Amino acid sequence: MSVIFRRAAAAGLGLAVLAAGLLPAGASMPSLSWTIQTSGTSESLRGLSAVDERTAWVSGSKGTVLRTVDGGETWTAVPIPGAEEADFRDIEAFGPEEAVVMAAGRPARLFRTADGGRTWTETYFDDSPGIFLDALAFFDGMNGLALGDPMDGRFFLLRTSDGGRTWRSLPLESRPAALEGEAAFAASGTALHVRGNAAWFCTGGAASRIWLSSDGGVRWEAVSAPLGGGTPSSGGFSVYFLNEKAGIAVGGDYRNEPADADNAAVTFDGGKTWAPVSGRRPGGFREAVAAVPEDPSSPAVTVGPSGSDVSFDGGQTWIAIGGPEGFHTLGFAGNGLAAWAAGRNGLIARLVFQ
Repeated sequence: MSVIFRRAAAAGLGLAVLAAGLLPAGASMPSLSWTIQTSGTSESLRGLSAVDERTAWVSGSKGTVLRTVDGGETWTAVPIPGAEEADFRDIEAFGPEEAVVMAAGRPARLFRTADGGRTWTETYFDDSPGIFLDALAFFDGMNGLALGDPMDGRFFLLRTSDGGRTWRSLPLESRPAALEGEAAFAASGTALHVRGNAAWFCTGGAASRIWLSSDGGVRWEAVSAPLGGGTPSSGGFSVYFLNEKAGIAVGGDYRNEPADADNAAVTFDGGKTWAPVSGRRPGGFREAVAAVPEDPSSPAVTVGPSGSDVSFDGGQTWIAIGGPEGFHTLGFAGNGLAAWAAGRNGLIARLVFQ
């Protein structure tokens, strides 16, 4: 179990007990809350990468890139010259010095820093009509994928094998074929998820589907997901796997933020089939879901504009977390010692266990 949630186990409270909201006589319910931190910006923040308990990176609109190396006590802007109007929808960090950031819309751009944001190198630029990048994900420190909306009827995919220093687009015949009106959402940078050599991404619009690749993104297959779809504003927004088999996807309709219909689904077969959650649902439309990496026992957290929730049973039952509204994105540190969320109007908050 992750460090963040270890006190629950120490108190003798099993995960099933917590999930059901049932407590031993005299026991108090452990709770999670958010501590808001000063970001120094009022921009919309949609990319987040937590490295450890001290280091995290955040990205957003109007060329915003922020970094903390003191646990969020201070957030420092590390702007990219010439990218002041870029909408940075995702960021992936490898430590306090190295990070890759993605600008979503036309022109699609990728930048990399190796010195904590003091200098940046543009590693990809594409001004093609219709280009729109949605998310980044790295299998390890060298190999990664970038996902984009369909072009010429197929989802756009970029690959790097040198830590984001260079990128190459997959040939058209190797890209998954989209249905008419199907696309991914660049809401949180978490529509694409990788684990081991497997990769998944979720879609919405005309159809809500989850795509699976078991060979690092070379070949893909799609299955239907019970996350709405059928309108341009609804579908799957985020997908996360606790282990090779157990996964969670969240979404809904961003034009109806309080609604909890079709907003969460689970799989126990690696993403080959998905089912709606069997218990209490998250409290509204959700844009990101995550847990402690490489810790299959970690409870999962999901966030969205109307609030946030935690699940102690692999996503089947959700409990509301008190705290601010307005979140777009979420990230856990790999060592399990910290988690942050970010969102509207420069909102950044750190998850606290009480």
